Amino acid sequence: MVRRSRLAVTGAHYGAKDWLAQRVTALLMTIYLIVLAGVLLIVAPQDYAGWKDLFQSQWLRIATFVFFICVFWHAWVGVRNVLMDYVHSMSIRLMMQIAVVTALLFYLVWTAEILWS
Repeated sequence: MVRRSRLAVTGAHYGAKDWLAQRVTALLMTIYLIVLAGVLLIVAPQDYAGWKDLFQSQWLRIATFVFFICVFWHAWVGVRNVLMDYVHSMSIRLMMQIAVVTALLFYLVWTAEILWS
């Protein structure tokens, strides 16, 4: 019988959760893109005013924000896994992960500002 210590710090415990997160975020992004394509086929904005009117509806703003949350989460899981696989120096990997998280959080705040300004 193989015993694993609960205190062992390895990347192995991320596997199933990451796999599921990647699939769920990909599914939500696909649904959003299909809905958005349908809306654009019906409304078909031609200029800035048309696009602005389209995004005045609260449901589309929220759906778009959820879409970008999924994009950033999907990106984080992918980048983190690549860094864990290919950057062996823990200090460099940590700095790179902090830089990626900081950038993704900045982009999320920027997305909210664009959608609700």
